[in-house]
Amino acid sequence: MLFSSHRPVLPQNPSASKALFSQDECGYNRRSCPGYSPNYLAFAGVSGFSRPPSPGKIQTETADDFTVTNCVVINQATFTGLIPSGAPLSSVANVEVEIYHLFPIDSDTNRTLRVPTRTGSPADNEIDDATRDSLHGSLSFTVTLLNASFTAANSVVNGINPIPNQRTGGEGPVTGQEVLITVTFNPPIALPANHYFFRPEAQLSSGNFLWLSAPKTIPAPADLQSWIRNDNLAPDWLRIGTDIVGGSPAPTFNAAFSLSGETDADCDGVADSLDLCPGTPPGAVVDAHGCSIDQIAPCNGPASGGPWRSEDQAQAIITTAAQSKCGAKAR
Repeated sequence: MLFSSHRPVLPQNPSASKALFSQDECGYNRRSCPGYSPNYLAFAGVSGFSRPPSPGKIQTETADDFTVTNCVVINQATFTGLIPSGAPLSSVANVEVEIYHLFPIDSDTNRTLRVPTRTGSPADNEIDDATRDSLHGSLSFTVTLLNASFTAANSVVNGINPIPNQRTGGEGPVTGQEVLITVTFNPPIALPANHYFFRPEAQLSSGNFLWLSAPKTIPAPADLQSWIRNDNLAPDWLRIGTDIVGGSPAPTFNAAFSLSGETDADCDGVADSLDLCPGTPPGAVVDAHGCSIDQIAPCNGPASGGPWRSEDQAQAIITTAAQSKCGAKAR
């Protein structure tokens, strides 16, 4: 289903990164997906729009959910979609990624809704410190051609309307080049255990990016369907399948994306493979190596035992650690 550069920077420890979440294990060859049928592919080939605001165009956002069961640090993401036929890969000029909590967190629950429901939707507002944007240098991306011509049987681009006009049935087939956008976050995105939504956007120098769907094999609430909105509908969201496409029964769609990263056992925002000071107390401020001031220079004296000889000795330890970014942590 479809919804609506910088040289990549490798993770600091790429060998430790692993897939945290993947929603399109079949890659671009969806005919090889388990449980595939031609009818499903045609119906799930709905396109949804995803673009940032630009002159003469309003912002349109699409988001799909993922769940993490422990603290994680996300280094990379991929998402699959269509760009116009004949457009060069370099026409993807900017990529932005936002992460949302599940509604009602970060949301105004006292306002009147203009959609059928917000249950299971993204929040009104994104998580500020989880936003990454290539224009600001906080992510880099590459674009890979998967298929020179790919057709989705339906699309959602402009028909994103408040109630009672939300059901349009979609806007029909769309054909374009299928591409994989691989994103590397710098800095990585640190998240505690929770249910979230992933919202990527790609800005093209000409034309629009359409996010492709993936098979939806896990029932709610573990796996929710994809949602979409534009500036005219915000802060509300609509379900692409249930609200916009409709039908009896109405389809539900996932989006094609994956997330890769590492676990963060002490939830300090530093991946376990890079954390020189595991077991940091909750809420402690740490450096890039996961070390707090108390772990570098504990108030009760040096790691070798006994009290600090002087305040100068403690300060020297802190200064040396800061200059070496913790060095090799004393065990």
